[in-house]
Amino acid sequence: MRNGIVYLVGAGPGDPDLITVKAVKVLKAADVVVYDRLASPEILDLAPKSAERIYVGKCSGDHTVPQDQISKILVKQAQMGRKVVRLKGGDPFLFGRGGEEAEEIKDAGIEFEIVPGVTSAIAVPAYAGIPVTHRHFSSSFAAVTGHEDPGKDESSVNWEKLATAVDTIVVMMGVGRLEKITDALIRGGRSKKTPAAAIEWGATSKQRTVVGTLGNIAEKVVSEKVESPAIIVVGDVVNLHEKLSWFEGGSKGDA
Repeated sequence: MRNGIVYLVGAGPGDPDLITVKAVKVLKAADVVVYDRLASPEILDLAPKSAERIYVGKCSGDHTVPQDQISKILVKQAQMGRKVVRLKGGDPFLFGRGGEEAEEIKDAGIEFEIVPGVTSAIAVPAYAGIPVTHRHFSSSFAAVTGHEDPGKDESSVNWEKLATAVDTIVVMMGVGRLEKITDALIRGGRSKKTPAAAIEWGATSKQRTVVGTLGNIAEKVVSEKVESPAIIVVGDVVNLHEKLSWFEGGSKGDA
């Protein structure tokens, strides 16, 4: 039997309308969809009714299927001659473990394609009215994971050096370690008064933004009971939230 193919597909940040045309195309032709926790029902419904759906979602401390098993599922399904869509939130190559899965697929001799998605590192702040760059406030930004491989002896992110290296810092999956992260940024020279925001369930109907400063955002996240998934933004661009916020509680277009 001839092997099938695996498409590593980015589903975007939450709003199903942000999925790409190519992602829709491959979903409509899928024999099986292996999907994550943040994949919306509307996007899953793009696959044929006959397509098998396999849930492999993860949240902090609760991994439905271990990562090594996910890669084995993808390879096994493709070896059955099927068109496999591996559906991931955001972009598969930005903290989505897409690189790891692509390596396993390649090593197994399976054909694959990458279908980039709209990354939540940029889209979620945008839905909160926070541009990650702005000519008057920010000429650089960094997207950083706040949740690294637990097998590492120490963090590979040098938070203290990062503190003043870029204008805007976007921290993904960092709610659980936010106090340690903000303390390290302050030790690195970033002012406690730097504006900061936590955006929960970005680009969905449950989106909520909590604004503070680098010195108090960790405390506010706790008091406001902000939970994962959430993105943290640190930098002067956060000051634009009040002026540019358009999605939360506002009038949305019908486009």
